[in-house]
Amino acid sequence: MAKALDKATIRVGVLGATGFIGTPYRDEIRASRGAKIVALCARRKDMLDKAGRIDGASLMTTNWREVVDHPDVNLVVVATPDALHHEAVVACAAARKHLVCEKPVGANAHQAREMWNAYSKRNSLAHFVPFWTRYFPLFARAKTMVADNTLGSVKVVIYRWHNPRPSNMPFTWRDNPELSAGGSIADVGSHAYDTVRWILGQEAERVLAHADTITAGKADLGEINLAEALDWGQSQSREETQRRRGGTADYAAVAWEFSGGIIGVLVLSHASFLRKGLAPELEIHGTEGSLGVDRVRGQLTLAPNNSPPEVIATLPSEGLGNRFEQFVFPVVRDIMDGNTPADHPDLRDGWRCQLFTDAVACSAERGCWVELKEIAAA
Repeated sequence: MAKALDKATIRVGVLGATGFIGTPYRDEIRASRGAKIVALCARRKDMLDKAGRIDGASLMTTNWREVVDHPDVNLVVVATPDALHHEAVVACAAARKHLVCEKPVGANAHQAREMWNAYSKRNSLAHFVPFWTRYFPLFARAKTMVADNTLGSVKVVIYRWHNPRPSNMPFTWRDNPELSAGGSIADVGSHAYDTVRWILGQEAERVLAHADTITAGKADLGEINLAEALDWGQSQSREETQRRRGGTADYAAVAWEFSGGIIGVLVLSHASFLRKGLAPELEIHGTEGSLGVDRVRGQLTLAPNNSPPEVIATLPSEGLGNRFEQFVFPVVRDIMDGNTPADHPDLRDGWRCQLFTDAVACSAERGCWVELKEIAAA
């Protein structure tokens, strides 16, 4: 036991331990070398006790502060609803804990900036935001091709991020504006924007958006997590229950303009009837050619000037294996050892993405263009 908790071991506390995100993260942490789950926090005690037995955790609690203050914990994973991140992350920085914080990192860009500021003052602490799309070979190859000027000067970017959910899926905290930072705009929009800004090496300057809740009223089953909601929505034997309309947007169409004159369109959705796979997820159009990134088929398609489109690569597009062992823990260990870690998404990236998603939500409300610098100055 002493060896498992030696100084080199990454000793993990998980907030939101039994949720849709926290549960698979715990599976990966348990399977990682040199890491141990020490403490868990969740709101439902029945699920928490079971998780603690599986993980061999020494602390199971409904009070997140007990995890952050635990003397054996040196890395905290924050996988709670969006609105619950800020206070916990600032406390983690004060307690000098390394951090993994789910996106969107805060309820708004102001919170996201405060969280980044708290960690930017502490160079000895790792902070990782799971923008996993960066790690898929399809998108990494697209980034290389843009950097190599294979497409010439990029002019237009079109992105479709559809994450269809069962048509009868019940209400969850993601439909609740008091807990969600912006529904689909923040949930999948943050992923889409980070992917594009990472590939292009540029930030959006302004957006014009339309957003709405296009899914009908959902069954209200109380405080269930997303995994339970998905299971219920796919069940063939559902009982009728009270329904209510979600309070967050589950659809958005966004015109975006980047620095350097790049323009384009982003479409985001969780609605069941916007199905993925009909067209490439991402299109990048340049002066010398166009590139299609099709995650469903795992294909990159290149259309050079005056030539027909051709599939140039078929690469793995789903499943990254143990993400903590491959991507998160090497960053934490490098910083623990005083080394410069590999490039990775962090709280600054989380803040930049939240400037974008806040601007989209603001534009949808106002019905006009909104500049990201306006959100940053607010």
